[in-house]
Amino acid sequence: MASNTEKIVEKITEDTEVSPAELSAALRLTGRRVRQLTEDGVLRKAGNGKYTLIENIHRYFSWVNAKPIDEEDVKLEKARRQSEVQIKASRAMVAKLEADELKGKMHRSEDVAAMTADLILTVRSLMMALPGRLAVDTQAAKTAAEAEELIRAEVFAALEEISRYRYDPVRYEERVRNRMNWDFSEALDDG
Repeated sequence: MASNTEKIVEKITEDTEVSPAELSAALRLTGRRVRQLTEDGVLRKAGNGKYTLIENIHRYFSWVNAKPIDEEDVKLEKARRQSEVQIKASRAMVAKLEADELKGKMHRSEDVAAMTADLILTVRSLMMALPGRLAVDTQAAKTAAEAEELIRAEVFAALEEISRYRYDPVRYEERVRNRMNWDFSEALDDG
C-alpha cells in the first residue's frame, strides 16, 4: 500500500497547478514573499492565477543558485525593505490624517486661514458700518456723554454679533468637499 506522500508525488506532473498558498508551502516561503518574487519576475503565474508547480520550483531554485549573495546585496535588500516600510508608514499616516480631516478632527491650514478670513471680513463689515449708523445719531446728541453712550451701544451691538460667530462644521465640510472636488450627494445616489 502506497503512503500519502507517494500518492501525492504520483499525481504531480509538468502541468500541475497550485494555489499561491500551496506554492508558498512547497518553497517554504511566506505568501508575501511569493507575491514579491512574482512581481520581480522570478515566479510566473499561469493564466488562471495559479502557479505551475514544477516550472516555478525550477525558476525559484535557478534564481537562488544564480544569485550570489554578498554583503552589498544584503545591504541593498535591507535598505529596500526599510524604504518599503517607511513608504507604507507614510501612506498610513496620510490616510489617518485624511480620515481625521473628514471627521472634522483636523483642519488644513488653508481651510483655517479661509475661516479666519471670513471672521475678519465679518468684523470689518461691522466696523465699517459703525460710522454710517452713528453719524446722524451722534450729531443729534446734546452732550458728549450722550454721544459716547450711543457709540458704546453700537460697539457693544457689533461685539455681540461677533461673539455669535461660530465654527460651522457643515461650512467646513463644504469647503473640504469643494477643495477636493468631492460630491457626496453623487456617492449617495450611486449607493
